[in-house]
Amino acid sequence: MHTANTVAASKITLSELMLPSHSNFSGKIHGGYLLKLMDQIAFACASKYSGCYCVTASVDTVDFLNPVEIGELVTLKASVNYVGKTSMVVGIRVISEQIQTGVKKHCNSSYFTMVAKDESGNNVNVPKLILSDMEEVRRFYDSINRIENKKKYKALEMTFDYQSPEALKNLTQYNVVISDAILKI
Repeated sequence: MHTANTVAASKITLSELMLPSHSNFSGKIHGGYLLKLMDQIAFACASKYSGCYCVTASVDTVDFLNPVEIGELVTLKASVNYVGKTSMVVGIRVISEQIQTGVKKHCNSSYFTMVAKDESGNNVNVPKLILSDMEEVRRFYDSINRIENKKKYKALEMTFDYQSPEALKNLTQYNVVISDAILKI
């Protein structure tokens, strides 16, 4: 295994023509099918980078920005944006192209956290990441910020008292009705 590897060494591109069998009930490509492709490219990217079998630990920020139509060519691009001790954050960008016109649209960007494993299923260290340009530095820092924000959110989740009178009163600004049974607690 390498002790360090470049972002370029992790890059993977996957293209696939979208077929009617990939569509949902509204005739658009099913989001679950796109997620499957994203998970496949995240696995390939992380495994290529680390030289190890990798598993998906988490998926962050899956926003479906534009629908994908039957007959469009979907291209997914992935690269390792961040490495920890045993984990990697793989950034994925999904573009669809209307083949006849060449019109392209950005459909999704997402971040998959992948963990490297050995033959016994134990976590293994991954190579250090060589940052070669300022765009790679930006992506690395963006990943650090997402990781830190996730930690802050989990800490808030663990300490937030959702049963407090203040928390229950705060719910009145949302589209909910609070049952009398809750208010009597």
